[in-house]
Order: sequence, then C-alpha cells, then structure tokens
Amino acid sequence: MSVKHLYAPIAEDMKAVDAVIRQRLHSDVVLIRQVAEYIINSGGKRLRPALVLMTAKAAGYEGTAHHELAAVVEFIHTATLLHDDVVDESELRRGAQTANAMFGNAASVLVGDFLYSRAFQMMVSVGSMRIMEVLADATNVIAEGEVLQLLNCHDADVAIDDYLRVIRYKTAKLFEAAARLGGILGQLPRDAEDGLADFGMHLGTAFQLIDDVLDYSGAEVATGKHLGDDLAEGKPTLPLIHVMQHGTDAQATLVRRAIEEGGRDAFADVHRAILDTGALEATRQFARREVELAKNALDAVPSSLFKDRLLELSDFAVGRDH
Repeated sequence: MSVKHLYAPIAEDMKAVDAVIRQRLHSDVVLIRQVAEYIINSGGKRLRPALVLMTAKAAGYEGTAHHELAAVVEFIHTATLLHDDVVDESELRRGAQTANAMFGNAASVLVGDFLYSRAFQMMVSVGSMRIMEVLADATNVIAEGEVLQLLNCHDADVAIDDYLRVIRYKTAKLFEAAARLGGILGQLPRDAEDGLADFGMHLGTAFQLIDDVLDYSGAEVATGKHLGDDLAEGKPTLPLIHVMQHGTDAQATLVRRAIEEGGRDAFADVHRAILDTGALEATRQFARREVELAKNALDAVPSSLFKDRLLELSDFAVGRDH
C-alpha cells in the first residue's frame, strides 16, 4: 500500500494545500524563507494535512477552508520539527541535513517561532473560535509533551504510562486535532466528531510507536535518519522498556546504563538484547492494538470512499518501513 494510493482521492486537494503553503511561507526576511522552504520541501508524508483533508471529506465538507487548515497543521508540525531537532541536536532528517545543522540553532528556533505565529494568523482567517480553540489547545499540549520528553531523557525508570503520555501529548495530539478539524468543518454530530478525534489520537500513537521500532530496525536509507538516535539521546522508548521488563538481569542492566549515559557506544549490544527479547514485535503489537481502537472509533462516521481510505491509512501506519 503506497501513500500515492492512499492520497489519490485527495490529490487535487493536496495540490491546493501545497499552493497555500508556498503562498503563506512568504516573508520579506530572506533567511525565514530559506529555512522554512528548506524544511517544508525536504520530503515527508504530509500525513497530518492529509488527515485534515480526508476527515473533512468523510464528514461531507464541500468548501475550501480545509486547505488553509491543512497548511496550518503542517506549519505547526514543521515548527515542532525545527525545535525538536535543536533540542535533540539532530543532524539528519529525511535523509538530509537538519535545518539546525544547515543554518544553525538560532535560525531554526526563530523560524519555528515564525511558523507557529503564521499558523495562528491563518487560523484567525478561517473565522471559527471552535477551530482556534482546538488548535491552540493542541499546540499547548504539544509543548507540554516536548518538556515531558526532555524530563524523561536519561531516566531508566520511566513507566509505560509515562512513555505513552509523552506520545499522546507530543505526537498524537496534532493527529487528534487534525482529525477533529474535519468533523468540525463537516458539522458532524458530536459523537462522530469525537470519533474522528479518537481515531486521530490512536493513529498518531500507533505512528509514533512504529517510529520507535524503526529507530532500531529501519534501513537508514528508508528512514532518512541514523539508527540508534533515540538511544544516543537517552530516550526510554517502548523497545527499551520491554527489554528492562522482560530481559535477563544482564540485559536490563545493559539497557539501563545505555539510557542513563546516552551515546552510541552500547548500540550493538542493546540492539541484540532488543532482538533477543522480541521487543520490536511487542511494540508492533502494541501499535496494532492502537490501530484497532482507531478503526473502531470511526463507527459513528458515515460510510464513504474517504472513510475507507482512513481505515487503510491505519494499516499503513503500522505496516510501513519508513
């Protein structure tokens, strides 16, 4: 299943969103244009804006505000990437240098701020207090998730619930907001709107869980990032938590020390422990359960081609290799 197939029913809408993005990126400040265009045009699945478009179509919406809101969601996501890569000191994303590696930390942070503020300008233009509330709340929760993740770094005692809280806040919240926007635009009954939001939340959770799997199993050419980045940053993700809970004492001690110290020196041994304990498959199973919850959340949404694509998108989220 390819992204091209999934996005086929919204192909023209995606082109319209790209046009909005190019238009709204304009700034008289050259460096802002350079950095913003670099990160926006560096690839990516555009999954979050696609979610706005698909859910709006599934909700029967026929206007054009979903193009503006899809671009808003992409700008918020891009701003988080810019800030994320600075915090994580990342050098590679989507197979290319990160913006901070290319332009420096200061430029990345400040252009991230520009994208956040431009997103809020665009929200105002839609003229819906409800939509502004959803996106403002989501942006605030995402920031909380970033801080929670920072606090969890190098902490080998993080529980699964704490790890999941970071995912729900940092990643799944924007998926949730994107999906709810479609329901609001289509004026769905509240149970169906909430169903779309729950769908987005569980989909986003599954998506991040698979990202955490790919950090130990993906091909670097496919994922576009270095294997073991999470370990190097001391992030206690579910594969590592699984080893500490289900591995031998020696394996648990190895992983604990690797989380606390960070770096890549222990990557080969940690990777072997992850494989020996079945941690990657256990994490994939967790993601599959999230996807089933996502699918069930769509029960109140009317049947349509777009609902079918949302269901297929769920399977794509857990079956992907990049």
